[in-house]
Amino acid sequence: MNPVQLYRQKLRTKEEAITFIRPGVDIITPILAGEPYALMKQLETYAGLDGNRLFQMFTTREVLDIDPEKLKIISMFMGTTERKAFKEGKIDLLPNHFSDIPKILKQTAKDPVVMAVVSPMDEDGYFSLGTNSDHVAAMISTASTVLLEVNEYMPRTFGENQVHVSDVTALVENHQPIPEAPSAKESEKDKLIGEYVASLIKDGDTLQIGYGSIPNAIIDNLKDHRNLSIHTEMIPEKIIELYRSGAVTNENNPFQKGKITATFAYGSRALYDFLHENQDVYMMPVNKTNHISCLQSVKNLVTVNAGVEVDFLGQANSEMVGDTYWSSTGGQSDFQLASHISEGGRGVLCLHSTAKGDTISKIVPTLNPGTPVSTSKNDIDYLVTEYGIARLRGKTIRERTKALIEIAHPTFKEELTFEAKKMGYL
Repeated sequence: MNPVQLYRQKLRTKEEAITFIRPGVDIITPILAGEPYALMKQLETYAGLDGNRLFQMFTTREVLDIDPEKLKIISMFMGTTERKAFKEGKIDLLPNHFSDIPKILKQTAKDPVVMAVVSPMDEDGYFSLGTNSDHVAAMISTASTVLLEVNEYMPRTFGENQVHVSDVTALVENHQPIPEAPSAKESEKDKLIGEYVASLIKDGDTLQIGYGSIPNAIIDNLKDHRNLSIHTEMIPEKIIELYRSGAVTNENNPFQKGKITATFAYGSRALYDFLHENQDVYMMPVNKTNHISCLQSVKNLVTVNAGVEVDFLGQANSEMVGDTYWSSTGGQSDFQLASHISEGGRGVLCLHSTAKGDTISKIVPTLNPGTPVSTSKNDIDYLVTEYGIARLRGKTIRERTKALIEIAHPTFKEELTFEAKKMGYL
């Protein structure tokens, strides 16, 4: 049977496709734009659920309204709607390193059903996971059931995110625009941080950077750099400008020379059009892009991530804002550790020095009880605020404390110094 015949044989309505999900099995979906909304929404009216679990990650949609006895929803990295649902006890959160999610799911998921959005099938019978590879590409080969949502708005990308029609249980067609990232406006603080971080990046470096106003500001300062390579977990919007400026050649990318390598992408339609059938982009599963055993071959790896707050020891919280669980660890600790074992590597953590109109210092004597540590004191390297750069790696506790106070907001320096002396750190 040829690919077109197989396609027709496996094509279903969403109501029919969802019946392949049996009671008690676990459902796994991709991060962000790869989430199959039509299939997921159909779960709300599907009577066949009983004791199922849904593993989702950074959903862009409203959390499904389903009795948890029928479907328990577990987030692996929370977005806006998931934060609210978690605080209300409607969903749960699975602690993880992003690189470890495929292994966790293979060990714990029951007869996993993978559901994902894909680009239309090519002439050889292959679909592309498009903006995604993430944990789903690593799970498809062991999944008991594969349900795909074919969407012509999903760009066709290349790499290890291809799915052949013969490996698919059922297909549905749902052609609608895929989710786009909101624009991130750069503040004056972001621009200052961008300049400081860019000063740490050298020609020939390999860069891991994500989405947001601070990464955007950093990229704005890299257009005159040369021979940069991009190996990252997420391809952000601004990478297009860096690529077109000639700063990015990917000559030093050990995974795919001459190509951008990543595990997912999220941005505007312009980013998705840039990705579509772009041979200079290669998508890989997250247990390769982020895993320390794979990253050890990358020389001059510069990793850039964001934090919420950091204490005098150098412990960074990047997951909780006040009493609200905001996100999860993601790939931060994966890449932070990788920057240490990379020959010539640097790990950079960025944050504004204050929050809430300069009324709260984000450099603190100690993290509050119950606050998660996303990057440990042993893994921290560079910390950057709008007031400068503090190199913490190789520094003692007293040296770290002094360096952190130097890049704190001036309003809080006296208070922080007082607390440091009271703790015996100065």
